[in-house]
Amino acid sequence: MIVFIVNGEERRVDVSADTPLLWVLREKLGLTGSKFGCGEGLCGACTVHLDGIPQRSCITPVGDVQGKKVVTIEGIPENHPVKKAWLAQEVSQCGYCQPGQIMSAVALMEKKPKPADADIDGAMSGNLCRCGTYGRIRRAIHAAAGNAAAKGEKKP
Repeated sequence: MIVFIVNGEERRVDVSADTPLLWVLREKLGLTGSKFGCGEGLCGACTVHLDGIPQRSCITPVGDVQGKKVVTIEGIPENHPVKKAWLAQEVSQCGYCQPGQIMSAVALMEKKPKPADADIDGAMSGNLCRCGTYGRIRRAIHAAAGNAAAKGEKKP
């Protein structure tokens, strides 16, 4: 039995310790916000926070989260500044990568509340968006931070 905290709630799962965390979240716990993209930890669609650090859940064995705290996109409040800015900036196009993008952006904002472009580029570089919404993502992060870089820019 593997015991860990998910979005503030203790969860127990009876699965093999080498089962990817992503599959446990989606199939055993019904938390389908984290998406399967590449299965190799390269695209970021499956990003969750593991003890506050962005982590690719598709390559994280569930045994590695024993006793730890996992936060998924479902655990980020709807009124979080990043989620509000995502909507205001109309970031999503197809939306598939957006849970992972938001999780990386939230982690960045917790670490650096007023990020510069270089900070954003560094924090978001491991998240791929096939729709190319990178400009809107940057504007949304600046907007969530209240940075002047977001002011006066029009959505594409």
